[in-house]
Amino acid sequence: MVPVPQSLIDFINTGTNFVVVGHEEPDGDCVGSQLAIHSLLCRMGKKAIPSSAGPFERTELKSFEQFFLPFPLEREGLRLLVMDCSARERVGNLPIEGLPSAIIDHHVSGNPWGDAVYLDTEASSVCFMTEKIYTALGIKPTKEEAELLLFGICTDTGFFRHLDEKGSETFFTTARLVAAGASPKKIYGIMDGGKSLNSRLLAGSCLARTRSYHSGKLLVTDETLEESEQFGHLSRDSDLIYRLLQSVEGAEAVAIVRQENKEECSMGLRSRDRIDVAAIAKSFGGGGHKNAAGAKVSGNSAQLEEKLVAAFGKIFGG
Repeated sequence: MVPVPQSLIDFINTGTNFVVVGHEEPDGDCVGSQLAIHSLLCRMGKKAIPSSAGPFERTELKSFEQFFLPFPLEREGLRLLVMDCSARERVGNLPIEGLPSAIIDHHVSGNPWGDAVYLDTEASSVCFMTEKIYTALGIKPTKEEAELLLFGICTDTGFFRHLDEKGSETFFTTARLVAAGASPKKIYGIMDGGKSLNSRLLAGSCLARTRSYHSGKLLVTDETLEESEQFGHLSRDSDLIYRLLQSVEGAEAVAIVRQENKEECSMGLRSRDRIDVAAIAKSFGGGGHKNAAGAKVSGNSAQLEEKLVAAFGKIFGG
């Protein structure tokens, strides 16, 4: 694991006024790390606000949206902390240019900038890295902060499904967070509860038309614009679809292609160990992790699916 750089500790200790941002379309790791480090900064006697370009479309994030504030207008003495993101374009439309900046991220893709960079591509999550920052500062997380950090860790590890024999440090960190008062049972309820019937109907529709390519090594499904309008964006439950399709015998990679609007579509990619979907996503202008990545592209979903199948064919030899 990469140690917390002294430059980041100095950046935090010498600053008095911070804005904490993350990537657009945030997930649990992004939100958890933002809110936890915001709380930490406030406990250190500093002024800090969390801000985000949003949108908060995931069901499990709706209760956290209320804590995010508009980006501050006053920039005098303001410092920027960027969580779970090291690509400027992923921050969205927030006016971050020109501010002293520190980057905390674990994504392989990106282009880190700023006065301090804490990048650990082997880390299970940025919330895992954030707990290391607490330790480096000699501060123990509160119960509320521990819950936020565990929420992010559980999100990015698929509630530990994605960890292998090298994941012991994440379990040690989890044990410390549980000892601080975080409840795995509560976190699982936030992540997997509160789903609508529409979310299950939409998932069923997507699963029913899954296509198999390259002798079953690649499984692809899609969500149409009509379905998005019928069931609503909040009914999306990609994790359920990924889990079910990745359990299919012989499947090494899964893709969900969505028509976001008439001009643009998106893709989400998941894979087993040997397939680097981040490299494929990067070729489409996106990025992510080796086994979880995505991108947005112009055009329609049928065209994107054809290109995706061809890209995976170079790996599978099809």
